[in-house]
Amino acid sequence: MSVNTLRSQTLHTVISVDVEKYSGKWYEIASYPQRFQKGCHCTTAEYTLSPDGYLIVENRCNKGSVNGKQSYIKGKAFVEKNSGNAKLKVQFFWPFRAKYWIIDLAGDYNYAVVSHPNKKYLWILSRTPKMNDAIYQQILSRLKEMGFDLSKLQVTEQI
Repeated sequence: MSVNTLRSQTLHTVISVDVEKYSGKWYEIASYPQRFQKGCHCTTAEYTLSPDGYLIVENRCNKGSVNGKQSYIKGKAFVEKNSGNAKLKVQFFWPFRAKYWIIDLAGDYNYAVVSHPNKKYLWILSRTPKMNDAIYQQILSRLKEMGFDLSKLQVTEQI
């Protein structure tokens, strides 16, 4: 199979996500650089289930360096019906919502991999600031099989 064939593969999510187990704090281990995260270090995302059924999303990072000023943004994530809770739409600025697909998830919810169906966005998340290298390499191997360009992946500095 050629690389171009791999890139055009349809992206699939995990079968199901327990939103309560997914809730909590996640550390960004690596990601595709995005304009809205420029200069970010020590990036985290925290998800809290709201009484109304959506997730409250709180993203934080230190700008410019690990000791830089903290940047913060709060948004909402809405579960897409009939997706096993694996497809969400995240909204930081009304009325815009971005697709947030959980494409890999540890059985114990210690890591997650999130993308968009166009594969232009990618985040590897962990419950701890550092990830076991063997697990990280296994994730990279699966991402490569899914057609992701690993040369674009940038490791996030965490303390």
